[in-house]
Amino acid sequence: MKLLTVNTGRPRPSTHTDGPDGLTGIDKRPAQGPVEVRDPGPKGAGGSGLAGDAVCDLRHHGGSDQAVYAYAREDLDAWERELGGRTLANGVFGENFTTLGVDVSGALIGERWRVGTDLVLEVTSGRIPCRTFAGHLGEQGWVRRFTQHGVTGAYLRVVEPGTVRAGDPVEIVHRPDHEVTAALQFRAVTTARTLLPALLAAGDALHPEALRKAREYTARQG
Repeated sequence: MKLLTVNTGRPRPSTHTDGPDGLTGIDKRPAQGPVEVRDPGPKGAGGSGLAGDAVCDLRHHGGSDQAVYAYAREDLDAWERELGGRTLANGVFGENFTTLGVDVSGALIGERWRVGTDLVLEVTSGRIPCRTFAGHLGEQGWVRRFTQHGVTGAYLRVVEPGTVRAGDPVEIVHRPDHEVTAALQFRAVTTARTLLPALLAAGDALHPEALRKAREYTARQG
């Protein structure tokens, strides 16, 4: 298992974002050389966990629980076939880490990865698609299509900061004792809300917004 590329983005104008100044950092490209990764601080104030990576709409993106977004190269390859042979470069989904040999969407909430020598990350949730993502990709009905497939990738928080580069190994150093994956969490908050109570098994490792939804739904259902 390894990190194929570390991807960062600069602010670019877009007609598909509601962010301030009409800018988005979703267009990410492989970085040359090492990149520092650290906890960016709480959502609304902190942006990306990667040095040099832009997050333009802090209302919905970035922060400690969404410090890094990872997507598997194998899943990008599957999307290439699904989209009729379209080439999807590393970083095109706005992912910071493009991995090889890692079941990213199948990762457990609270699962921890060591990337390179020092960096330790913890899986918090799947990625909810937005209109900026759809506009960037330029595929008709993309939000619905991505949601139906449910191959969501994973957001991660920084447990121990570190510096990484393309080719670094990825090692799973902790697997929690439950069955709540990033893909299951995604389904529960999008297309299958009856799954929300099952998310509680992941406890505080779960993204706080998803944990709140799970608790509220469970309380309403008695």
